[in-house]
Amino acid sequence: MDERGLGLIGALLEQRYRVDALLARGGMSSVYRGLDTRLDRRVAIKVMDARFADDQTFVDRFEREARSAAKIHHPNVVAVHDQGVDHHPGGDLVYLVMELVDGGTLRDLLTARGGAIDLPLAFAIVEPVVSALAAAHRAGLVHRDVKPENVLIGHEGEHGTTVKVGDFGLVRAVASAGTTSSSIILGTVAYLSPEQVTTGNATSRGDVYSAGILLYEMLTGVTPYTGDNPLSIAYRHVNDDVPAPALTVPGLPPALDELVVRATRRDPAARPADGAAFLAELQALRAHLGIPRVGVPVPEPTLADRTVPVSPVEVERARSWTPPPSSDAMTSDATSDGGVLEIADATRPATPVPALPAANATIVRQIPAGFQAAGPQGTRAMLRADLDQLSAQELGPPSLGTPPPQLPPPHLSGPMMMPPPPRPPVNRRGRIVLWSLVSVLVVALVSTGTWWFVDGRWSTVPEVTGLDLVTAQEKLADSDLRAEVERVPDNTVEAGVALRTEPASGNDVLRGEPVRLIVSSGRPKVPDVREGATLAEAQDAVRAAHLNPATDDGINEYHDSVDKGRVIRLDPAGGTPMNLNERVEIVVSKGPEPRPVPDLRGKSHDEAFAELQALGFEPVDLEPQYDAAVPGGYVIGTDPAAGTVLEVGQKVGVVASNSITVPDLGGKSADEATSIVAGLGLQLQVQEIGGRNRVLGQNPAASSNVPPGSVIIVITTI
Repeated sequence: MDERGLGLIGALLEQRYRVDALLARGGMSSVYRGLDTRLDRRVAIKVMDARFADDQTFVDRFEREARSAAKIHHPNVVAVHDQGVDHHPGGDLVYLVMELVDGGTLRDLLTARGGAIDLPLAFAIVEPVVSALAAAHRAGLVHRDVKPENVLIGHEGEHGTTVKVGDFGLVRAVASAGTTSSSIILGTVAYLSPEQVTTGNATSRGDVYSAGILLYEMLTGVTPYTGDNPLSIAYRHVNDDVPAPALTVPGLPPALDELVVRATRRDPAARPADGAAFLAELQALRAHLGIPRVGVPVPEPTLADRTVPVSPVEVERARSWTPPPSSDAMTSDATSDGGVLEIADATRPATPVPALPAANATIVRQIPAGFQAAGPQGTRAMLRADLDQLSAQELGPPSLGTPPPQLPPPHLSGPMMMPPPPRPPVNRRGRIVLWSLVSVLVVALVSTGTWWFVDGRWSTVPEVTGLDLVTAQEKLADSDLRAEVERVPDNTVEAGVALRTEPASGNDVLRGEPVRLIVSSGRPKVPDVREGATLAEAQDAVRAAHLNPATDDGINEYHDSVDKGRVIRLDPAGGTPMNLNERVEIVVSKGPEPRPVPDLRGKSHDEAFAELQALGFEPVDLEPQYDAAVPGGYVIGTDPAAGTVLEVGQKVGVVASNSITVPDLGGKSADEATSIVAGLGLQLQVQEIGGRNRVLGQNPAASSNVPPGSVIIVITTI
């Protein structure tokens, strides 16, 4: 941490936000851990670079973008709490107060995992990212700078994790500042959409492109394009197709390749329209491939990147270089946290200008040819004029040949030195003829090259609407275009008939390039969803069929074999033709229907337990009680009482009788009667009236039910 980062530590912005520690710093801003002293809440404070504070255009745009971002209330969007301008002794400070996410970034996770992550984890991250973009797009906000450094992964609750997207609108605010111009390309070069490079237009489809590159990087560990400099990478976004991830990581599902390629098409109209459309395709693909849901580990924040120190000697050597007077210097502020690289103003110097590193500057290590390092990616400001110059170099007409090398004259010395031979006479007429031929050839080549690059390599997309699939494909092939068929449902056009092309008919496309041929698959049909599927699975399947899933407690049903919360069926049933986005009701099980507790009085203990278990209740024994009418061991009641309606699975207490049936002691001797009664837990009282010492009578009578410990009176004779 240097003095610039330490300068604000301990400051109280606008008498409310205390700056505690520097978390990260880029070329446009620094991010601090802080405290909202009014609400006693931990926050993140982004303080913009001082050069923006005096730019009223930027301040106004910054405030508007902050207000717009604060309106997005979504669990996967970093919440914006406040914004303001603090009048600091060292100058005004423009700042933004945000939710503090306790964790690291997706870049930290990719670094910890060696670049690539597995498919379930990639989906666990990209879905909430795209969900956040969908929320922003619904609010009319475009992110413009989707990259791993802006995807935060943090702890949530006691054991959970969350994925959040930050920095909504910041790039747009910077783009409006007086420090930039319309000739500047602003963004992170590895993730820039082609239209951001060529026109500066940023739309929801541009965010989809960047999210597609993000998914590509998570799956492969690299970004798709590499180049000698940022402009060459930007050039490849405009002129190359993003390759399928499986070309780098064999074995990935073809359907996944198709989705990544579709999301990153150069033509914006060929991509999903916005975050919501891309999210629906991701969810449908998850359901189709059966990708399991997994938790996202929270990475440790790291400052490590692919850099090595530059020696002080190299620094001083770079500092000592002086540019030509007419040159506009090139400045950089490279950071390990994904900061800004700015290429100043509109004219590239005639002589290459080396960057002037600071004393602690770093240089990037070499990576294998053909790959872009999956490391920290900075938001970059580049000149569109430079891109045009690069395009002219790449696409210009073929050269007539490389001029012969200019060799130095031989250095002759010593006694053997001889004078050069006399020059032969110059054939001026032949030279004129030769140059005339060369001129004609140059004109012919330039004309041919100009025709090819302006007109010849392009083909116009023909009109195919209403044609059958085979005829439409043949018509595109006749125009030297390659048809990529995509079937979509349509309410009125029968299956197999062409609906449109993307790009639309009349547009010019490079010969041999793919054109999406959209063909009707007929009216959408209700999908077949298995009984017992989860609600999320059913909703994904219905959305993938271009229908509208609906749930309502009023249509849910009790079911003895389908678990509570699982799907019983769809209404209408699977296979039923519907209109696009028509409502399909998902009937969900409420579990087994509640039922009354049965009357078990007088039944044996085993019979009572078996009957309760058959009804789905859980029987438990309660303390026995005395009942004169029910023999011992038989049920006298339940708790809850018979007739009480309970949900299946609840406990029902069983109360058994503890009464003892009095035995018949007639004719027994006093000793025998005493032994029998004691064995039953009763007591015997003998009354002798003479005679033969045999029981003549007893009270209570035989077969009576008495409480344990009762006294039995018998009369005997001596």
